[in-house]
Amino acid sequence: MSSDAERIAALALAEDGETDITTAVTIPAGLAAEGGIEYRSGGVLAGAAFADAVARACECRIDWRAPDGRTVRPNAVVGLMRGSLARILRAERPMLNLLQRASGIATATRAYVDAVAGTGCRILHTRKTAPGLRALDVAAVLAGGGAAHRADLSHAVMVKDNHWQAVTRRGGTLAGALDEARRRGVTALYVEVESPGQLEEACAAGATRLLVDNQSPETVADWGRRARGLRPGIEIEATGGITLANVRAYAEAGADFVSIGALTHSVRAADLAVEVRVLG
Repeated sequence: MSSDAERIAALALAEDGETDITTAVTIPAGLAAEGGIEYRSGGVLAGAAFADAVARACECRIDWRAPDGRTVRPNAVVGLMRGSLARILRAERPMLNLLQRASGIATATRAYVDAVAGTGCRILHTRKTAPGLRALDVAAVLAGGGAAHRADLSHAVMVKDNHWQAVTRRGGTLAGALDEARRRGVTALYVEVESPGQLEEACAAGATRLLVDNQSPETVADWGRRARGLRPGIEIEATGGITLANVRAYAEAGADFVSIGALTHSVRAADLAVEVRVLG
C-alpha cells in the first residue's frame, strides 16, 4: 500500500508541474497555515493513505479525525492539514482529487454491501479501474466493505468466452488448461459459463468458481444448484447488468459473490474541500 500510495501521489503532483507560480508571486515564504478537510456531501471516507502520501511529499501532515471506512455526516471535518500555506496549497488539489474519487467509490460500495446484508454474498470490484489508479480504487472498495477480486492477471485464472474459443480451436480442453494452471501453482481457477454444457465441463475440469454473466437471478439459482451438485464447494459469482435495485435478488439466488464494474468505472466523486486558515 505504501509504495502504491507514494507512486500515485508522485504522479498526481507531477501533473501540476514543477512550480506553483501563483503561490510563488503572492504568498510570503514560511507563512504557516492549517486546513480543515470537510466532507461536504457526507458518505464513507476512503483514500487516507493516498492523501497522506501527497501531504508528505509536500512537507505537510494530516491529523485524521475519522478513519477509512467510517460513514460521516455532511460537512463533517474529517482531518486537519498542517504546514506552510504554500505547501498546503500545492497539496490541496491532488489530495482532494484522490480523496473524492476514493470516497465516492467507498460510498457506492457500501450501498451495495448494505443491500445484500444478511445473505452472505460479498460485493467485489472488477478490473474496470482508472488506469494507474487501481490500488486506490481497490482500497476504496475495501473501505466500503467490499471484498478483493483479482487485482491483476498474474494470480488467478479467469477463462472467459475468448479463452473458451481459443482452447477449442487449438484442439485442447478446459481440463488441460486448468491442469496447466495448477502445475504453475495457481489455485484460483475461475471459469465463465454461458450454458449448462459449459457449466458441466467447468465443474468436471476442476474450476473453483463459476462466473455467471448477464443472466437472471433465476438462472443463477438454477446453475448454482447444478454446479454445487456436481462439485460441492464451488463458488458462484454473478456479474453483468446488476444494480442496486436487483442485487439482493442475485444474493438470495445463491450467488457467493457479485462483481460490479460500475463501482470503479462510473464513479460519482464525493464532495470534499479544504478550508484554510492562515496562522501567521
